[in-house]
Amino acid sequence: MAQYNCLSKELQERIREDRASNRVNPYAFKDENVVRRENDHDIANIWRPAFVRDVEKIMHCPYYARYMDKTQVFSLCKNDDVSRRATHVQFVSRIARNIGSVLNLNCDLIEAMALGHDIGHTPFGHAGEFKLSEILHERTGKYFNHNIHSARVLSTIFPLNLSLQTLDGIICHNGELECKEYRPVPYNDFAIFDDKMKRSYDDSSYIKKLIPSTLEGCVVRVSDIIAYLGKDRQDAVKLGMIESHDIFDGKIIGSTNAEIINNMTVNIIENSYGKDYIRMDDDYFEAFSLAKKENYRNIYKTDEIEKVYNEKIYPMFDALYEELLKQAYSGDKNSIFYKHHLEYIENITRPYRRINNYRDESFEEMVVDFMASMTDDYFVELYEYLFPNSDLKVEYLGYFDNR
Repeated sequence: MAQYNCLSKELQERIREDRASNRVNPYAFKDENVVRRENDHDIANIWRPAFVRDVEKIMHCPYYARYMDKTQVFSLCKNDDVSRRATHVQFVSRIARNIGSVLNLNCDLIEAMALGHDIGHTPFGHAGEFKLSEILHERTGKYFNHNIHSARVLSTIFPLNLSLQTLDGIICHNGELECKEYRPVPYNDFAIFDDKMKRSYDDSSYIKKLIPSTLEGCVVRVSDIIAYLGKDRQDAVKLGMIESHDIFDGKIIGSTNAEIINNMTVNIIENSYGKDYIRMDDDYFEAFSLAKKENYRNIYKTDEIEKVYNEKIYPMFDALYEELLKQAYSGDKNSIFYKHHLEYIENITRPYRRINNYRDESFEEMVVDFMASMTDDYFVELYEYLFPNSDLKVEYLGYFDNR
């Protein structure tokens, strides 16, 4: 039977009293402390406060629309009930704002981080991320991580002058690394942020050391995991990969999506209200970690999925990269690379690009930028366009396929 936990009566009463007396959270990030690279632009006003500006900039970024057809977990399936990146970032935003509103944090900042956190994600989910990192490292010695690339999308490819706080929350979200306790490490200097970006490109292990600078960033980071744990199980049942949620151990946090979201939210609020950190109980953390391991064992790392990537998708990545890089060096203004990426970016950003000329970037990195921006369908269609006689063909799981 499903079990939904509640906040203790004592904490509920304390929250009501604090709200009645308009008590503020001294650990929440204040709008007036926002830091931007270009301080003479994006000055907050009554109708567009500091982090509302960041939210709107992210939502109007051209790559935001590409969330719609990027794999969350399940690639090559035609089923509108299965999560894509577009729905995932909305789930993260909603869960994080639920927690943040009760903790009396800055929910505009939370929303900006949540909506932007995966905008640099590749087609084909973490499999695509792994392959692009392999390609980038072989060519440049740098490593590709989607959270670092999300910040690159929003500050280099599209120089949107987002706040340091939003960008920090984006690079630190790491939804693959759960913690029992999240303590922010504040800073307010873009030089520190730039160093974090550089070290993430140069050191494959450094990404695991990133810690958000705000409590809001800590909330988004844990909410990212909460958002996908149960939803991925729900999708796996829908696709027939697993028979039911009953195969999972749900004694502490539950096994279904609704149980996990509710019970993790309640436990985090119970342990974090009025504190300068985000925390969960020991037994909840153990169950949380176990739930992620169960997902890997039963959903993410199946032999069938690995076979498709190794035999088809990865070779397509290699071929596309080589062809697009050749086009970049050719200087052919009618090529796919120039018309659909370089000139496309320059035309869009020309009215507001005041820093970092995109042409200063290397072609090796530009091609990775282009490939990372692609939706799954765009990637497949471009491959078929460039290599019409290739033996590499992918087959989509249709709505009415019984497999």
